Amino acid sequence: MDIVVVGTGYVGIVTGTCLAESGNRVICVDIDEEKIAMMEKGKVPIYEPHLESLLVRNLEAERISFTTDLEAAVKASPIVFLALPTPPGEDGSADLQYVLKVAEDLGDIIEDYTVVVDKSTVPVGTADKITEIIKSKTDVEFDVVSNPEFLREGYAVDDFMKPDRVVIGTTSSRARDLMEELYKPFMRQGNRMIYMDEKSAELTKYASNAFLATKITFMNEVANFCKEVGADVDMVRRGVGTDNRIGPRFLFPGMGYGGSCFPKDVQALHRSGAEAGCEFNILKSVMDVNAKQKVIMHPLMKKHFGGSLKAKKIAVWGLSFKPETDDIRQAPALDILAKLIEDGADITAYDPEAMENIKGILGDKIKYAKRSMEALEGADALLICTEWAAFRNPNFEKMKAAMASPTIFDGRNLYETNKMESLGFTYHSVGRRPVNA
Repeated sequence: MDIVVVGTGYVGIVTGTCLAESGNRVICVDIDEEKIAMMEKGKVPIYEPHLESLLVRNLEAERISFTTDLEAAVKASPIVFLALPTPPGEDGSADLQYVLKVAEDLGDIIEDYTVVVDKSTVPVGTADKITEIIKSKTDVEFDVVSNPEFLREGYAVDDFMKPDRVVIGTTSSRARDLMEELYKPFMRQGNRMIYMDEKSAELTKYASNAFLATKITFMNEVANFCKEVGADVDMVRRGVGTDNRIGPRFLFPGMGYGGSCFPKDVQALHRSGAEAGCEFNILKSVMDVNAKQKVIMHPLMKKHFGGSLKAKKIAVWGLSFKPETDDIRQAPALDILAKLIEDGADITAYDPEAMENIKGILGDKIKYAKRSMEALEGADALLICTEWAAFRNPNFEKMKAAMASPTIFDGRNLYETNKMESLGFTYHSVGRRPVNA
């Protein structure tokens, strides 16, 4: 099939590349000429495992191409995916300006029946707005489908190629047939296509992310309570997670959630609810708790150092909001680094992928190490903000030898408390007893 993907951000480039991998002819459109030139050479502007090699393969097979010419691309394709940014506005609502601008352009361009597939995360009713805009500019037949993405950063290629489910929001049988044909190659292990109306599909994405954010936040509150009463959150997590009604995923306590989806989507759903006269009180609590959780280690660090972090050498492992990505949007590391900088700490950070992005924000306010062990040289303490696999089983004896003081503040509970005790580390984690403190 001939497909256009408008927008080459995270969702757009993954969608376009994976659709090409299944044999389609895909044209990706963006207004950023520099980004287009980069991708034409097989370079991906984000870090996402397996994506670049997949892009190169499909470029060589001439199944994917890139352009800034929206009109030419759309006229060659009956299916147009919108994968455009919907950043939060000042009031927390999703900013639809990019989506609606392209809708206007499509109204002037389409000449034959076209399915406009909204892949962006948008508030309920956006498909109606897109339909209204296009209809005001053309008499050509078209349908607008809501097809929300459920891609996890770090696992996006697998999630697209082997999806848990594909949600299709449309009341048009013609559009439904086209979408079913398009996604059939991804359904070989069982049909996981879920059909519904457009508004329900739009809400499904927001509800999914808001629920997961709530699950994370609830467990973080439980972890904080565990610390106060002397319980072990790991034991509680296992006891809760083995309940089939709950499940074990998203129950790991830590420094809160971040990234491009959860914060934005929780905020947008809360705002949409308020506009509809339906207060999502639980989501307000989720946002408030998460903001505090991001800096949960800060008071522990100040207490450990007698109330002042000034001139203390702090090593930081992990800057991205989660492992296997260079994405630092709403990353907890940013919040706690701001606190440490304000306190006058001497910070040296290391992350396998995200350091260039952090440099763009913090510049020379902190130092940057080329290797994880290098960051530890002379450190008074180590702060762990991201659970990269490379941090899970380090050489602890080398760590102790490198550090001025063998002290760890683990915001992701990477290590067992008993092991850290036997190794002689002072160890603070989330929702577990402190060790040698």
